Amino acid sequence: MASSFLNIVNATLDWVTATLDAPSSRAIVFGVPIGGHLFVEVLLFLVIVFLLSQKSYKPPKRPLTEKEIDELCEEWVPESLIPPITEEMQYEPPVLESAAGPHAIINGKEVVNFAAANYLGLIGHEKLLESCTSALEKYGVGSCGPRGFYGTIDVHLDCEARIAKFLGTPDSIVYSYGLSTMFSAIPAFCKKGDIIVVDEGVHWGIQNGLYLSRSTIVYFKHNDMESLRNTLEKITVKNQRAKKLRRYIVVEAVYQNSGQIAPLDEIVKLKEKYRFRVVLDESNSFGVLGKAGRGLTEFCGVPVEKIDIITAAMGHALATEGGFCTGSARVTDHQRLSSSGYVFSASLPPYLASGAITAIDVLEENPDLITKLKKNIAVLWKGLSGILGLSLASNPESPIVFLRLEKSTGSVKSDLQLLEDISDRLLKEYSIFVVTSKRSTLDKCRLPVGIRLFVSAAHLESDLLKASESLKRVAELVLKDHI
Repeated sequence: MASSFLNIVNATLDWVTATLDAPSSRAIVFGVPIGGHLFVEVLLFLVIVFLLSQKSYKPPKRPLTEKEIDELCEEWVPESLIPPITEEMQYEPPVLESAAGPHAIINGKEVVNFAAANYLGLIGHEKLLESCTSALEKYGVGSCGPRGFYGTIDVHLDCEARIAKFLGTPDSIVYSYGLSTMFSAIPAFCKKGDIIVVDEGVHWGIQNGLYLSRSTIVYFKHNDMESLRNTLEKITVKNQRAKKLRRYIVVEAVYQNSGQIAPLDEIVKLKEKYRFRVVLDESNSFGVLGKAGRGLTEFCGVPVEKIDIITAAMGHALATEGGFCTGSARVTDHQRLSSSGYVFSASLPPYLASGAITAIDVLEENPDLITKLKKNIAVLWKGLSGILGLSLASNPESPIVFLRLEKSTGSVKSDLQLLEDISDRLLKEYSIFVVTSKRSTLDKCRLPVGIRLFVSAAHLESDLLKASESLKRVAELVLKDHI
């Protein structure tokens, strides 16, 4: 049937071709004169209908023989679960053999430690050790359950109240891991369809929280308020639908990837003008910035109630572990029901919560710790000024002193190799322990890599001078061919 139909079609097409050669001629179909083009279109439509109505050809199913199965199994090569191991992946980082204080032991040798964010020098503090020991004897090592399932202990509630009182906020909520605070707090409030405007230099913890939120992410240039203003203007003025969505600005107080300090007063003005909410991560500023160490809000003179959500890790200035989120009671209560890191993770070990409370007490009793830290930052900055081939990229008041190459090689991998050569030689030849801003393959930060020095109030002036002099010597040797 199909072959006869196609024969008719072919014959008809030949006739149509001959007909179209004579423009004045018209086909007669069922006694009605029809133009040649219309006739061809009708005919093609009928052909298409006919072809679509035919059943597609399917080869007969036949089970594979045992021999064929064996051959397929022999040929199959499973895809690797991990990428090939490269030489740089086999690199073993230095291993500490002591507490990560201003001086530490690495491979049996004492070094000056600039790799730990021990800003107030509270690691090994006598009062913290006593507080942790007492809590350990009373509560044991862990809590053995999430906060909502028999994991809430009175010291957790005391810690949350102490943080809120110190910062002047209505309420706080404590997480068991500093990084998971941002992992969980952002997705708890930001959902699919919401708009988040974020600095391009935020650390990986914030990046992961943004990814988990499934919101629309818009980046602005690092610490550039003009770029932020233009971004907010574009979103609100040119997109009328955005006015009906939840909108957030996410920034760090002190950027871990650059050592820059966010101009919070300008950010708040833009927030109020364009009606956005602000999420502020104070991990590297809590206990550091401001006269009393209350962070960026105190440093910039911004009322804390103007910031919608504040998060921070307690593993830096407070020399403990965990993290917290603070703000209004509605903000904290919402997280107790919808924040994955709070609901599903075992709660913070009680002795760490006790240590955080004591650390805040020590800070309030010794405000000179902040004064000493600022002095140490200034000494290191002065010593590192004019270093050959490297430039200071951080804020002069930031506890993270960030050095980056004045002239990039054009490749992040090559830049990082140069910086790692400097840090390796500092450790081996001068017993100065510094770290590069090495990033995982998951980290999408767009800022240049560099060398980070975490300054502590416990560093001696001699430590700072030794570090700056050693860095100048090593940088001159390593970068002499690059400059």
